Amino acid sequence: MTRTQVPPPSMLGVCYYPEHWPEAMWNDDFARMKELGFSIIRMAEFAWAILEPEEGRYDFALFDRALDAAHAHGLKVILGTPTATPPAWLTQKYPEALNVTRDGVTLHHGMRQHTNHTSPIFLELCARITREMAAHFRSHPAVIGWQIDNELNCEISVYYSEADHAAFRLWLQAKYGTLEALNEAWGTVFWSQTYTDWQQVYLTRPTAAPGQPNPHLALDEKRFISDSTLAFAKRQADILRELVPHHWITTNGLFGHLDSHRLTEEQLDFFSYDSYPQFSTIGGDTEEDPLLDRNWSLTLSAVRSISPNFCIMEQQSGAGGWVNRMDMPSPRPGQMRLWTYQSIAHGADMVLYFRWRTATVGNEIYWHGIHDYDNRPNRRVREAAQIGQELGRIGERIAGKKNQASIAIVRDYDNEWDGEYDIWHGPFSWQSGKAWFKAMQRRHIPNDILYLRPTTTLAELLRYSVLVYPHPAIMREDTAHLLTDYVKAGGTLIFGCRTGYKDERGHCYMLPFPGQAAALTGITVDDFTRIKGTRKPVPIRWVSSPEENGNQALTRADEFHEVLRVEAEDVTVEAVYAGDYYEGQPAVTRRGLGEGEVWYFGAVFHEESAGRILDRLNIHSPAADWLRLPSTVELTLREGDGRTYAFLLNYANEPARITLTEPKEELLRGEVLSGECELAPYDVRILVL
Repeated sequence: MTRTQVPPPSMLGVCYYPEHWPEAMWNDDFARMKELGFSIIRMAEFAWAILEPEEGRYDFALFDRALDAAHAHGLKVILGTPTATPPAWLTQKYPEALNVTRDGVTLHHGMRQHTNHTSPIFLELCARITREMAAHFRSHPAVIGWQIDNELNCEISVYYSEADHAAFRLWLQAKYGTLEALNEAWGTVFWSQTYTDWQQVYLTRPTAAPGQPNPHLALDEKRFISDSTLAFAKRQADILRELVPHHWITTNGLFGHLDSHRLTEEQLDFFSYDSYPQFSTIGGDTEEDPLLDRNWSLTLSAVRSISPNFCIMEQQSGAGGWVNRMDMPSPRPGQMRLWTYQSIAHGADMVLYFRWRTATVGNEIYWHGIHDYDNRPNRRVREAAQIGQELGRIGERIAGKKNQASIAIVRDYDNEWDGEYDIWHGPFSWQSGKAWFKAMQRRHIPNDILYLRPTTTLAELLRYSVLVYPHPAIMREDTAHLLTDYVKAGGTLIFGCRTGYKDERGHCYMLPFPGQAAALTGITVDDFTRIKGTRKPVPIRWVSSPEENGNQALTRADEFHEVLRVEAEDVTVEAVYAGDYYEGQPAVTRRGLGEGEVWYFGAVFHEESAGRILDRLNIHSPAADWLRLPSTVELTLREGDGRTYAFLLNYANEPARITLTEPKEELLRGEVLSGECELAPYDVRILVL
């Protein structure tokens, strides 16, 4: 069942851990939160040892007092179920709850998320603490919502305890029914892997060639882990739905081997995410590259595919790092505000900073919050106050609005999970997706991420005029039919190499490449090669079009080369290879089909080649008629109630010049902008259209 709730509008807050601080500090902390414009806090997600100090004895007194104090200051509270950090008594008494590595090493107490999701006793203990908390806090006026666990599958996303092996066998029996069907699905005839008894079947284990399990088993393993994690979360969600139906439910994440779309549709009211822009930039960027920090916009687009309006449960506010990893520098003045609006621009309606004050003990003593250890005002506090004041004025106007984009980069879980192991297609999808994203960002063309799923409808696809599906090696027959219907109905579909040659089990079709996409594209692959070692990439030469005045530009064709054969009369060759033994042979094709068209790019995309296709499709920024922006500035659009809000975010450490050919209302400063204007370093403007 899809939930209909969205995050409360324009709520700004912070993560707070009352168990970490003397109780005498709480009231002062809460009072200062209100002064900054905060209205919501999160707590308790790591406090199981306090809430249940010994099995069956529950003690909620500390959090009763903390909730009372928060409520007295007008703060609302999100409570976390504390199942990511089981207490020492639990793992001592029930070691079967502990997770185990593929090599058979048991993960012990001393970290977090060191348990498995299938141990019957652990599932029962998680259900008990959830039920006790929900029953105790259900009527507290400060509590408005719940976070299930914390960052599911974060620290580790594979599970190999005895309970997991046993649960995997049951999962396979439900999926395949018989060993004969399992053997066929996993191709166990290869290397004499055939199973004759269910007790012979395990999750992947060490083999003679390290890290080389059966690939079909490895794919099913990831599906099983996702289903197990969904079942783990569902057990808690069902209890919360029963006992606190007046509270909303979410969880924070976007981690491996978890179908977050199903999780949200079936169990949550909305999805939440933890935004740390300094975790990564777009590959290959340098300090001078204007797309620095922009990779987080691509990630936020993926979050938006799960939940169009979402919560940021942890927004980076300071330098980040544990004692031995993730040593991120301090944000420059203005960057915390920029990153906050980056989240809001991409669909966040509620943002909580991590954290109120930097911890003085534990692994995260360098994960700096808004306040430092000394608890004195600093520039981050002042920046948070500015954001609080701004959102207090404008939050209601932008909350609930939906992002607007006409192009989507398509992904799916099967190819993501299969591609973790299969290096003949997996890495290509991430490389090509980023290439397309960079090409669109430099042209100020907003994009979505669309996850193609068994439930995806033609109407969902037709929300976009262009779909870029870079390297879907796994393609079911019904998926090919759906994509064909999309093209015939007027959509433009763009494939890259290594498309369509596997079924959902990971078996290769006995069909000419590109397999299930051959009939749609009107081409087959005549020859192919991996580009590696002595085999160097050659560029592709674009066949000139009339508007290009005979300019046959060269662009890169990375990682893999497919030599294409035209099979249908309505296919045109857009580019040919400019070297090697296949010089002059087709590299890029285009086919008109029905009201739309389908492109096939016989290599891995580079930003240049993606840009070339955008130019040939005559796709421009939706603001091109009235706005000129440098590439340091991102354009994102949110729309609703007959108005569009254009977010302009300057990621550079220098001013950015913009030009408006039409006057527009600017929301943050309450002024009208026209002509040439300047955005300060890391500044943000919101224009009302």
